Amino acid sequence: MSVRVAVVAFDGFDELDTFVALGLLNRLAASGWKAEIASPASHVTSMNGVTVQAQRPLEFANEADAVIFGSGLYARAIAEGAGKSGTLLDRLQLDPLRQTIGGQCSGVLLMARLGLLADMPASTDALSKPWVVQAGVRVIDAPFHARGPVATAGGGLAAQYLAAWMMARRAGFDAAAQALHPAAPVGEKDEYVARLLGVVRPFVDAPAG
Repeated sequence: MSVRVAVVAFDGFDELDTFVALGLLNRLAASGWKAEIASPASHVTSMNGVTVQAQRPLEFANEADAVIFGSGLYARAIAEGAGKSGTLLDRLQLDPLRQTIGGQCSGVLLMARLGLLADMPASTDALSKPWVVQAGVRVIDAPFHARGPVATAGGGLAAQYLAAWMMARRAGFDAAAQALHPAAPVGEKDEYVARLLGVVRPFVDAPAG
């Protein structure tokens, strides 16, 4: 089954959020998955000065099957533009009835401003928590939380949970395990994958397989 994933990255993006999710999701390439960096400009520069070429325009997120929002230095400023014509978030019209959508840390703030969380509690990091709370979201002390097709995570390394959840939800746990296993640390692969999938399992209504 073909699954197109938009990994949204704005200037100041966190490399862990973006590249960990991108790398893990593309391990299902043989099954028709393709995760790509979607940005508002042709090139985007990370919080540590790494400049990469965008693979897709920001609007690709509107048509993608799944979307991931990582965190970034300027997420709060971007969030303040929500609802204003001509701003970055104004270019996004996402649909959780059709798409699988996840975010972490300050990316959760962007999801809140886009109206994607409703009354759902969310995970985020300590730095972003006050902003997310101010946006009207109840923040919980957990690395990952999801409801239906919408998920949130807190902490850069929690990108593994978002990727695992997305794969399990759309391709099944067997496919997710097969994709994650090669990336897991040598000598603890089975335990690592089992723990990772164990975190997201309560939040997944996955297809058989």
